[in-house]
Formats: sequence, C-alpha cells, structure tokens
Amino acid sequence: MSDAAAVLDDLRSESNELDVIVAELTAAQWAGPTPAERWTVAHQIAHLTWTDEVALLAVTDPDAFAAEAAKAQADPGTFVDRAAEEIVATAPQALLRRWRDGRDRLQQVLRAAPPGARIPWYGPPMSVASMATARLMETWAHGQDIADALGVVREPAARLRHVARIGVRARDYAFFVRGIKPPGQEFRVELTAPGGEVIAYGPEDAAQRVTGPLHDFCLLVTQRAHRDDLAVRAVGADADRWLDIAQAFAGPPGPGRAPAGGAR
Repeated sequence: MSDAAAVLDDLRSESNELDVIVAELTAAQWAGPTPAERWTVAHQIAHLTWTDEVALLAVTDPDAFAAEAAKAQADPGTFVDRAAEEIVATAPQALLRRWRDGRDRLQQVLRAAPPGARIPWYGPPMSVASMATARLMETWAHGQDIADALGVVREPAARLRHVARIGVRARDYAFFVRGIKPPGQEFRVELTAPGGEVIAYGPEDAAQRVTGPLHDFCLLVTQRAHRDDLAVRAVGADADRWLDIAQAFAGPPGPGRAPAGGAR
C-alpha cells in the first residue's frame, strides 16, 4: 500500500468516527456552541464541508481553484469564517449529506490521482499524501471541538501520528508567523502512541527535546488545549518556547485555549 493510500484510509476512518458523533444530533445540538468563538457544531461541519469541496476543486479544476485562492488573498482575515457562514444556513440533514458527498468525492479523486501529482493549495503545492494528511488533521481538530462541545470523550487512535508529523514539520512556521527567528537546530521529539510505541522525529543526540503522549502533542499543535493541561515536556529554552506557540495549521496565530487546570 502506498503512503497516500494509507493516509487516505486513516482520513476515511477519522471522518467516519466524527460522522457517528454528529449523525443523530438534534437541531438544538447542531446549533449549540463549540470552544471556537462564534462557531456552532454546524459551523464546524460546514467548515469541513467547504474545505473538502475546495480541495476537490484544486484536484479537478486548478484554474477555478486559482480564482478561489485569489479571493482568499484579497480577504485573508475573514474568508474562512465567511465560507462557513455561507454553508451553515443549510438544514442539518442536508449539511450532513453535503459533507458526506464532498469527502467521498475527494477520496475518489485523490485515490485516482497519478503518482507524483502536485495539487495547488493556499501555500505551496501539495502531494496527494500531504493533502490527505492535512484533511485528516483538520477533521480531527474540528472533530475535537465538536466532541468537547457535546461532552464526548474520544479514544486516541494511532492515526494521530499524521497530525503530529504536521505539527513537527510546521515548527519553523510557528516562529515565522510570529516574527520570531526559528531555532537553527532540530529538536528531538519523542511521542508515545496509544499502544505504547514511541514515535520519534529529529536527531537522537539533539540538545533540545520534546516528549509526551502523542494525543497530548496533537492537542497542543492544533491548539485544542493549553500546554498547562497537557503532559508534553520540553528540554531547552527554544523547545520550551515552541510549546507556547506551536501550530499545525496555516494562517495567522490562533488564540489557543485558556488553561483548564490540568496536567501541568
């Protein structure tokens, strides 16, 4: 199985797990608030729907996608919220069907893409595996907002390694986007997966290190929990600073979450 196919399988599993959570919600629950300011459960699914549809456009009609990307460049601060607002007026069951249809079609076109295909995006072009990984990260992160809003506890899955990989690769971006010069040396990152496996990035002899549970690290880099509530630890001043600003997503720094009084 290719790397892309494996990630696409994990993306489908992540989407299906979220689908189970929202499939039987009442209209009142769809309209309920989530931890993201001004966003309801419906906003979260509307955002995933829009992003899947834009990704589908990028694969199937690059010229049309370029026009959409130009709109985003003209209004970088609000285009994501505006897109969600345009879709969220859809009735819950119709929104659910649209989300399912969009993600299924995206699966089909990504699996059919030729080897080495590069997909235009809001930043540099992406490989099929990278696009699938980005969609998995967003699906999991926005699914976490929904789970938190509904009081649902999700079991951490091994597929979170894809989210962690984006978080590690985006280390320098987290510094750049805040106008801070990134550290010159790599960090060693060691994360313990749900089954006990240690997933590692960076040189073994790196002077600065980050360690902790895979699940906690993913909550940190998607800014779904404050570091004070997580069992992620840093050795070294630069690594410690990174844990304050880490983000796996593109765009401006997010507000993050206030500490709830947990692990740290």
